[in-house]
Amino acid sequence: MLTVEKIGGTSMSALGDVIQNIILYNRTGNQLYNRIFVVSAFSGVTNVLLENKKTGEPGVYHLIAKHQDFQQALEQLIVKLKQLNKQYEPLGLNLTEADEFIEKHIRHAEGFLNNLVGILASGYVSTEGILQAAREILASIGETHSAYVFTNILQNMGINATLVDLSGFHDHEPYTIDQRIKHAFKDIDFASTICIATGYTKGTEGIMREFDRGYSEVTFSKIAVAVKPEEAIIHKEYHLCSADPVLVGVDNCMPVGFTNYDVADQLADVGMEAIHPKASKPLEINDINLRIKNTFEPEHPGTLITREYVSPEKKVEVITGTNKLVMVDIYDPLMVGNVGTDLQIMQIFANHNVSYNFKATSANSISIVIWEKDYTSELFDELQSKFEKVTAEKVAMVCLISSNMDQPGLLARAAQALAGADINIKSAGFALRQVNIQFLVDRQDFDTAVIALNKGM
Repeated sequence: MLTVEKIGGTSMSALGDVIQNIILYNRTGNQLYNRIFVVSAFSGVTNVLLENKKTGEPGVYHLIAKHQDFQQALEQLIVKLKQLNKQYEPLGLNLTEADEFIEKHIRHAEGFLNNLVGILASGYVSTEGILQAAREILASIGETHSAYVFTNILQNMGINATLVDLSGFHDHEPYTIDQRIKHAFKDIDFASTICIATGYTKGTEGIMREFDRGYSEVTFSKIAVAVKPEEAIIHKEYHLCSADPVLVGVDNCMPVGFTNYDVADQLADVGMEAIHPKASKPLEINDINLRIKNTFEPEHPGTLITREYVSPEKKVEVITGTNKLVMVDIYDPLMVGNVGTDLQIMQIFANHNVSYNFKATSANSISIVIWEKDYTSELFDELQSKFEKVTAEKVAMVCLISSNMDQPGLLARAAQALAGADINIKSAGFALRQVNIQFLVDRQDFDTAVIALNKGM
C-alpha cells in the first residue's frame, strides 16, 4: 500500500522518535518500503532563514531586503546546522559527510544570493521579483538539509532510502512545480525504497510566491496527486483534538477520529490547520483520504479525513477559535434599502487584498471580522472616507465545528455555557449547513470561552 507522508518540523527535530515510531514501527523487511516522506526543515531553521512565523522576528531574508550584510548571518547558519548535525550523529549520521554537504550547499546558495543582490543594486529590475527569488532560495535550504540528514541516517541503518531533492539547486530546467515532481519520481520503484523528499519544490511559478510558509504541505499534496497513494498521512507532534488540550486539559478532550474536508477547511479558516487549505483541495478533489497522526503515539490510528464522511451521531467535533482578529464595523444611515453597499465595502477590502472570517449585517451597519495582521490604517481610512462611521476593535472568535451538529437547542446550550462563564457575546452566526457556529467575544475572554463551551457541549 503506497502512502505519501509528511513530517512536520517539530517532529523532525525528534528524529530518533520519527525513526522508531514511523519508519520502523510494526514493520520489517519489504514492509519498510512503498512510502514517500515529505520532510519539513528541523524546528526553527526556516524561522532563521526567513522570519519567525509567530513573532515576526526577522531572519536572513530581511537583511537582504534591507540591503544589509547577510554573509555573517549565513556563517552563523552554517554553525547552527552543523550543531544540529552533531545532535543526530548518535542515530548514525555520517557527521563529516553531512557537514561538508550543508556547508557546500549554503556556499552555493550564497553565490545565487550575491548575484541577486548585485542585480537589485543596479536598480534596473523589479525589487519584488528579486526579493521573491531570494526568499525561494533561502526557504529551500532548510528542507534540503533535513532531507539529507534523514536519508543518510536511514542508509547507514541498512535501509534503502532515496533522497528526492526537489529544490532544483543543480537543475536549471524551467519546470513548473508539478512537472518537477513528476520528473523526480518517474523512475523510482517505490516497492524497493523509502523516498525522502524535500518539502520545498522549485518551480517557475514560485512555491513561496503562491503559498508562502504553507509550501511543504503543498509539495506533500502535489506528490500525492501525482502518485495516487492509498492514503496521505501527516505526522504532527499532537493529535487533531476536540479542543486544545493545553487549554481544557488532556482529560477533557479527545482525538477527533473521523471527519471530512469541509471541517478541515473550517479549522484552517481560524488558524487551526490540520492541513493548509490550498493543499487539502487537490486531495479532496482527487478523493485521496488524509490521516492526521501523532508522531509520539504510533499505536493510535489518529484522525481520518475523507470527502464524504458525516458523523453518524449529531455532535460537536471540534471547539476551537482564535484571539487574533479585528472586527471592523461600518455604519451609514444611507445603507437601508440601498443596493450595492455591501459590494462597495467588499471591493475596498479586495483592493487591500484582505479576506474576511465573519460578516454580520443590519439595516444600517455591516460588521466584518478579519485577521489582525491584515488590518491597516490605510484600509480604515478608505472605509472612513466612504461611510459615516467606522470603528474597529480587537476580538476573539470561538467556534463549534462538526460534520453533523444540526440539532434543536445546540445554539441555546452554547449561549448558556458562555453566559454561565460571564462572557458577553458580541456577535454570532452560522451558514445554513451549520458546519461552523461562530461566536465573537472580547479578546480577554477567549480561553475562558473555549473552556466553557467544552464543558457545556
